Amino acid sequence: MRLSILDYGAGNIKSIQFAFQRLGYNAVLTDHPDEILNSDKVIFPGVGEASSAMKKLKQSGLDTLIPQLKQPVLGICLGMQLMCKHTEEGDTDGLGIFDVNVKRFSNQVKVPQMGWNTITNLKSDLFKGIKEKEYMYLVHSYYAEQCEEAIATSHYELEYTSALENNNFYGVQFHPEKSSRAGEQLLKNFLEL
Repeated sequence: MRLSILDYGAGNIKSIQFAFQRLGYNAVLTDHPDEILNSDKVIFPGVGEASSAMKKLKQSGLDTLIPQLKQPVLGICLGMQLMCKHTEEGDTDGLGIFDVNVKRFSNQVKVPQMGWNTITNLKSDLFKGIKEKEYMYLVHSYYAEQCEEAIATSHYELEYTSALENNNFYGVQFHPEKSSRAGEQLLKNFLEL
């Protein structure tokens, strides 16, 4: 199986590669269109700031390539947020794959939300073998609002969307590569889609 991790300068790539290695797969970091188009699965990672990340996507042409992909695509953290319509972070327009906006948590709570939180209302093959109220690891100051494409929700200050699905596109706010057994199960499920 050919796995591509989109290369646009986002951090935290090694832990994603190690997570797939533990499952027996080699994930290649690339921004080469042919390599991405010919992959069986694509990972859209993200640690960083939305407006500068979107700038890098535009410079490499990935902003037009990603929405055209036909194979399963998994956006992680900022990767998921950039697949949404718009984010308040840097007042940035996203790729519009998910019909939802990304907002900032208020100053009433500690930001970023950092650590383990439960996921509920699980509605996808992505969560096969994962129980309601399973804990996943998160680090984020911005969240996707509640929407019809939500396949999981979490609570921090308010109910928000912690996973999304639209056709072949999936997004998770949490970091499956850092989420122990449940995160590994989710990556395994993604590989089996």
